[in-house]
Amino acid sequence: MSEPTVFPEDLPEKATVVRARQAGGSEVFETAEVPLPEPGPGQLLVQTRAAGVNFIETYQRSGVYSVEYPFVPGSEGTGTVLALGEDVEAFHIGQRITTTEAATGTYASHFLVDAAKAVPVPDEITDEQAAALPLQGATAHYLVNSTYRVSPGETVLTHAGAGGVGQILTQLLKAKGARVITTTSSAEKAEIAQAAGADHVLSYDNFAEKVREITNGDGVPVVYDGVGRDTFTGSLDALAVRGTLVLFGGASGPVPPLDLQELNRRGGLYVTRPALHWYLRNAEERSWRFTELFALMSARELKLSIGGSYPLADAGRAHGDLESRRTTGKLILIP
Repeated sequence: MSEPTVFPEDLPEKATVVRARQAGGSEVFETAEVPLPEPGPGQLLVQTRAAGVNFIETYQRSGVYSVEYPFVPGSEGTGTVLALGEDVEAFHIGQRITTTEAATGTYASHFLVDAAKAVPVPDEITDEQAAALPLQGATAHYLVNSTYRVSPGETVLTHAGAGGVGQILTQLLKAKGARVITTTSSAEKAEIAQAAGADHVLSYDNFAEKVREITNGDGVPVVYDGVGRDTFTGSLDALAVRGTLVLFGGASGPVPPLDLQELNRRGGLYVTRPALHWYLRNAEERSWRFTELFALMSARELKLSIGGSYPLADAGRAHGDLESRRTTGKLILIP
């Protein structure tokens, strides 16, 4: 017999959301009151304590990615469970959870998430930390543990070392005993990358040549590239024979078409284009990644950089700051 929906009677009738009424700049955001969502079978209703802001949401808001308007962005959020759908046994009302796979937009006072895609938050982790971790932390974890498993003593190149993923990547790589080379766009960001533990911080100008110098001409066995168009060719140039280019994002735009014969010419290289959902395919994999990440945070071996905390109604300002590259670290919204 399935467990019935647990839906307390004292819940509010409405939820507050920030939504894009149409495609456009950050000015298209509006705050609205909508009916409180009700959890379906296997779902949780969560009262949002903090929500993560990610670059993909600027593409959804602006119309680069096709979505249906009015659109409430956000897949990443942390909060308290308020109600349980049928057949939910692993969570209870009042429990804190976090997710990067919400079923409804997290730019809201309340959101829905499949229980199978929610992760309990340990008591020692704050709401802000729990909201800042899921997407960037799980991304860094799968990159260094699954897409290309880094070994102690290897020299690795990452890009955007002052960014949210970049800082976590550096810390995870150093914990594995790797030597980390990273790139940044300014002296201020170079200091942030160094504080995260990077061994060498380079500007983007001629970075492949500098990597060759650091590695005595050999190149690196792996490049983690979330920048895309502006760094792609240089990333290939920085690789050692049989090296792997892990293209996990495109902050500067899509990469140009690649003639596969180029991989042969450059030394039998590998190129892969992963995404987080391919590395959170079941409960075991999800538990492994978040258990390790939370353990590192609890031991103070992993520090998160929160670059800005904004009221929910100021989501447009958060998007503007993100798009202008004025920020470092993670941006979060607080209802």
